[in-house]
Amino acid sequence: MIRRRLRVATVITRMTAGAGGVALRGALALNPDRYAVVIVTGGAGLSGEQMDRTEDVLTGADAVKDAPEGDLLAAAYEAGLGVVRIPTLVPEISPRKDAAALRILTGVLREGRYDVVHTNSAKGGALGRVAASRAHVERIVHTYHGFPFHQFQSAWRRGLYVGIERWLGRRTDVCLAVGSGVAAEAIRRRLVRPDQVRTIAPAVDPVCYPAGTAARGIARRRLGLPAGVRLVGTVGRVDYQKAPEQWIDALAEVDGDDVWGLWIGDGPLRRRLLARARKRGLAERFRLLGHREDVTELLPALDVFALASRYEGLPCALIEAIGAGVPVVATAVNAVPDVVIPGETGLLVPADRPHLLGRAIGYLLEEPIEAQRMAAAGRARLGEQFTPYTLGAVLDHIYRGRTQWT
Repeated sequence: MIRRRLRVATVITRMTAGAGGVALRGALALNPDRYAVVIVTGGAGLSGEQMDRTEDVLTGADAVKDAPEGDLLAAAYEAGLGVVRIPTLVPEISPRKDAAALRILTGVLREGRYDVVHTNSAKGGALGRVAASRAHVERIVHTYHGFPFHQFQSAWRRGLYVGIERWLGRRTDVCLAVGSGVAAEAIRRRLVRPDQVRTIAPAVDPVCYPAGTAARGIARRRLGLPAGVRLVGTVGRVDYQKAPEQWIDALAEVDGDDVWGLWIGDGPLRRRLLARARKRGLAERFRLLGHREDVTELLPALDVFALASRYEGLPCALIEAIGAGVPVVATAVNAVPDVVIPGETGLLVPADRPHLLGRAIGYLLEEPIEAQRMAAAGRARLGEQFTPYTLGAVLDHIYRGRTQWT
C-alpha cells in the first residue's frame, strides 16, 4: 500500500509545445495523491531566445516570471506542479553552459531526493540522465520524442550522437518511445535493450468541435479569410527539422490562385520562410501567424494539413489536425506512419521531395470527397489512444516499476 507520494522530476530542455505539451499533460494526468511532480526546464523560448537572468536556479513564481514566448512552465505552476528553471540549460551545444547546467541540475536532483527522474528531449535527456545517475536517483526514465541524429547529418556527427545515446541508455531504466517507428529505431540502433522500451502515444487534449461545418466557419472568420479560399496549413517551429522552405516549394507546385498557405508557429528561420514565399510568388497568399494559443480552434479552417518535416517523432499538431477532421499529407518519417496510413487515413511522401508533397496536396484539394473519406477514417482511428488519461496510466505503471513504494 502506498503511504507517501512519489517525488518525480520531469526534466526537459525547452518547455514549449510539442514535447513540452506532452510532458505537461502527462504530469497533470497523474493522481496528485500519489505523485508530487516538479517540472525542471531551461530558459529558451520557441525562437531560441534566452531569458536574461543571472541566477543559477529559479523556482516557483520566479521561474515563470518574464518567461519566453510559448513557454508552458506558467501553466504547470498554475496547475499546482512544482517548477524549476535552470537558465543555463539551452538547446544548442555550449560547453560552458552545459557544464554549468549539469552541475546545477545534479544539485537540484540530489537536494530534491526524487524517486523518479523522467527526462525529455535531446539535451534535457543527456544532462538529465547523467545528473540523475550522479544524484543516485533510483529510477530513471527517458522519452524519445525523436532523435538528435538523422539522415541529413554527416556520418561522423550521426555516429557520435548514436554513440552518446547508447552510453546514456546504459544509465536508463525505461525508455518511452513516441510511436512505433521511434521505438523500432531505438532498438535497431541498439540505444537500449528491447526490454527497456515501451511505445506510447503523444497525449493531446480532446476537443469537442461543433457539428457540421460550424467549426470551419468560426475558424475562417477568426482568420479573416476571403470567401472561396482553399487553405493549406501546418503547425510547428520554423526550423530546419520542419523544412519550411520545402513546404513553401510544395505549396508553389499546387495549381490555383485560390490556394493559400498558413503556417502557425515561429522560429529561427522565420525570415527565410517569408523570403521564400516572396520568391515563389506566394507573398499575397501566405500567412505566417507566429505562436498562437488557439491552434485547435484554427485547425478546422484548413482544407489540407501538410507536414514537410525532414525528421520527426510523432508531432502533436498532426494528431490534432486529424482529430479536427482535416485531410492530411505528411512525410514518411519515424512514427508518422502510425497515424497516416497511405490511402486510408491520409497520404505519405518521402522527406526532402517537395514536388511530391505538392502533388499530394493538389490531389487532396482536387478530390474533396476522397480527402474527407480519409479524414473521417483517420479521426475514427485515433480513439482514446492519444488522450492524457491514457498517457497518465502508462506513466503510473512505469514510475512504480517493480518496486513496492512505502
